[in-house]
Amino acid sequence: MVKPGGICPAAGPWKAACSIADIHRMPYFSRLILFLFCLVVLVESRKPKKRRWTGQLETSKPSHLYKKNPDMTKIRHGKPQPLLRVDDHDFTMRPAFGGPAIPVGVDVQVESLDSISEVDMDFTMTLYLRHYWKDERLAFPSASNKSMTFDGRLVKKIWVPDVFFVHSKRSFIHDTTTDNIMLRVFPDGQVLYSMRITVTAMCNMDFSHFPLDSQTCSLELESYAYTDEDLMLYWKNGDESLKTDEKISLSQFLIQKFHTTSRLAFYSSTGWYNRLYINFTLRRHIFFFLLQTYFPATLMVMLSWVSFWIDRRAVPARVSLGITTVLTMSTIITGVNASMPRVSYIKAVDIYLWVSFVFVFLSVLEYAAVNYLTTVQERKERKLQEKFPCMCGMLHSRTMMLDGSYSESEANSLAGYPRSHILPEEERQDKIVVHLALSNESSSSRKKGLLKGQVGLRIFQNTHAIDKYSRLIFPASYIFFNLIYWSVFA
Repeated sequence: MVKPGGICPAAGPWKAACSIADIHRMPYFSRLILFLFCLVVLVESRKPKKRRWTGQLETSKPSHLYKKNPDMTKIRHGKPQPLLRVDDHDFTMRPAFGGPAIPVGVDVQVESLDSISEVDMDFTMTLYLRHYWKDERLAFPSASNKSMTFDGRLVKKIWVPDVFFVHSKRSFIHDTTTDNIMLRVFPDGQVLYSMRITVTAMCNMDFSHFPLDSQTCSLELESYAYTDEDLMLYWKNGDESLKTDEKISLSQFLIQKFHTTSRLAFYSSTGWYNRLYINFTLRRHIFFFLLQTYFPATLMVMLSWVSFWIDRRAVPARVSLGITTVLTMSTIITGVNASMPRVSYIKAVDIYLWVSFVFVFLSVLEYAAVNYLTTVQERKERKLQEKFPCMCGMLHSRTMMLDGSYSESEANSLAGYPRSHILPEEERQDKIVVHLALSNESSSSRKKGLLKGQVGLRIFQNTHAIDKYSRLIFPASYIFFNLIYWSVFA
């Protein structure tokens, strides 16, 4: 309702009625716009308001029943300012590039000496390799002057020395459970770079005195790219730069000495480089080879001497014994050479084994000579028997073979026997074949004293003179050889 006169009052009960009337008098399009505006305002007023982050922890009002401690891990801090400004420098260049050579100190701690291979002529060693240098680009401010320690991930972002192992065959950095690399940076820019490495390197060995030998091997360190004008590699503490574990031991060697040296190495195409050496001396344990090589060879030689006491007519026994000892010596020589490199010079063990083999072989040849001479001698005896048959008028005749040391009475018993039937003195050195004819009429007095009846006695000597001499010559010669051998090589 509108007050008469057409004017809406400013206050009073007629104000609301006047406003509604004004809306009804508005055009339809205007009313539609007004409705949509009111709808948008209503929707926006019902949305939750976003709180702006202020950097302070918002906590609920404390309760008298339970008070919860704030979780400090969920507090958001700003990005910290890095102390090492790695991204601000070019670490592809060495420190003080263009200036004097940068000194890099090195020290090594040997953890273990894993193996020594004579066949491959190499050794395997596990060690801790540490480098020391100064890089002012890594300096950082520190009130307590404490260092910062990093793992291997930072190594890929900064400059480190490019040290490698000369004459190495295989090497690797241990990576269990992570890469065994440590980097420690001090506030003034001093850097300690340490890693755990296993390396297999070549070792030139001399086996001329094997197994009574000593070997000296070296592990060589050198910069790959930087000459002595850019990088000066040196032992940080002299001889004290090399430390070893007291528990290091090898089954076949005794570690006698570890020491360090350094020198310059020249390459015609690139120049001079600093090279560091880790030298160690090894002496071989002889007891293993005494049991496996020397004692068996000596026993085979002594076993071959047994044939000198066996009857020369026992051909199977002496031949089988000689062949067995020869084959056994061949097996021992083959086994020793199988575990050694094929070198072109003679080793000490080769001298001993081959001399022993010669002694065994000579014992076989000795019996061959004895057997041959025995056969020749028996053939001569048969010819003598055919040449001097039984004489007429001698009723009974026998053949008696006497030793060269026969008595005078035995020689006198030949009286009356024709001298043309007695052999010369030269043919009676070992054995004398005498035909004695004893007649019943002329030798009745001698029957009772020497031959008792008409009986011929044949005394046959079974031991040949060569066997007698071999029993003394072979052992004496082998003992003399052992005295010379062990005095020279031991």
